[in-house]
Amino acid sequence: MLNALFGSISRYRGFIIDSIRRDFQSRYQKSSFLGALWLILQPVAMISVYTLVFSSLMRARMPDMNTPFAYSIYLCSGVLTWGLFTETLNGLVNVFLNNANILKKLNFPRICLPIIVSVSSLINFLIIFALFVLFMVVSGTFPGWIFFAIIPVLLVQMMFTVGLGIILGVMNVFVRDVGQFVVILLQFWFWFTPIVYAARTLPEWARATIRFNPMATLVESYQNVLLYHHMPDWLALAPVTAVALVLFAIGWRMFQRHAADIVDEI
Repeated sequence: MLNALFGSISRYRGFIIDSIRRDFQSRYQKSSFLGALWLILQPVAMISVYTLVFSSLMRARMPDMNTPFAYSIYLCSGVLTWGLFTETLNGLVNVFLNNANILKKLNFPRICLPIIVSVSSLINFLIIFALFVLFMVVSGTFPGWIFFAIIPVLLVQMMFTVGLGIILGVMNVFVRDVGQFVVILLQFWFWFTPIVYAARTLPEWARATIRFNPMATLVESYQNVLLYHHMPDWLALAPVTAVALVLFAIGWRMFQRHAADIVDEI
């Protein structure tokens, strides 16, 4: 499975790189006065609103947040992570439908399209996250070498998102309601994840339920490193990693089985 995947990436790396470049240029440069600034303005606006609304409440309910920037770091850790998740997932759910013309006209490995979507989303995330890291350095809240513990967490998150996204993307070709369902699902999923609030502020039954949410575990791992300067809970991440591997394997198998049918259906 991985040999075929890496083989496709290697042979068509020029096509993938050019497509990622064109995607970035089309979204942030053409016919846009602010250009790439839109990449930053949307999450900054979201973080600012939640900070203004919830910062006082959360500071009172989370006494260990004793620095002026604590809630902002807590919020950024979750919002930026969630932004990567939703952008990648939404892109993968619609990747085959949005590229119907290319799929019908050009002959290339179809797996290139999910790769392009995933890498584009990851690059956008890294640009915004770099600004967040710069803020932590300037404010004296950078966690130090433990910061690099987020790399395996990011890898697990991307594997989980890509696996789930490819499964839903293939399903969306044959059942178009899937795309609409995902939009609604993500709205509930956001509030089911401790991004704006802390899990410890919830009743015990709610905390027990949230443990079944893979994104809650991933977001808390980022927050542990970036805010509390602790290593992620690797034991809690183990089931999420297992789920991510299973979803990735299922997604790859579904894609291989239905690649030809996708072109006929769209």
